[in-house]
Amino acid sequence: MIDKLNGKIIIITGPSGSGKTTIAKNLLERFKELSFSVSATTRAPREGEINGVNYFFLDQAQFQKAIQKHELLEYQEVYTGQFYGTLVSELKRIWTENKIALFDIDVKGAYVVKTSVEKNIVSIYVKAPSLDILKQRLVLRGTETPGSIKKRLDKATEELEYTKHFDYVISNDKLEFTEKIIGDIVEDFILEPLKKSK
Repeated sequence: MIDKLNGKIIIITGPSGSGKTTIAKNLLERFKELSFSVSATTRAPREGEINGVNYFFLDQAQFQKAIQKHELLEYQEVYTGQFYGTLVSELKRIWTENKIALFDIDVKGAYVVKTSVEKNIVSIYVKAPSLDILKQRLVLRGTETPGSIKKRLDKATEELEYTKHFDYVISNDKLEFTEKIIGDIVEDFILEPLKKSK
């Protein structure tokens, strides 16, 4: 589907509320070598979200067509009826610009990418210090219902089983410290030479 050795990939993943999106934004501000890979989703845009910037917003038919045409590097039904995926075209766009692709994607999608791309990739799983703290963060967002919070917590518990598949697992106790640790990991990865196939 794609020449996996064209460029590098950095994956930031973790449960909703772990802080991964804030960390991804910090990396983009810090490193000019990175470019954000905009995911596709079937969920409706939230207030202030822009198509092609926050997500590519597709309806169910468009998303299924993208699956059939092998236009997605990975995709998952993250919540019932809500699909998310990584467009191959985004990866090609980023690599054509000689940038490193930064993914902020769900855990199962990250697992698919991590296990299918063997070289030139680093994967970082960000977790909250505990499920209680994760619940507090979701409540403080002010965008979640009690039902959606329970759904996200159940999903976070399941996703903890995947931590062993990632290169780094970092507990986001203090955001500033977490950003420094992940920034150092990313800086080292940027400086690594591109691995070529034998």
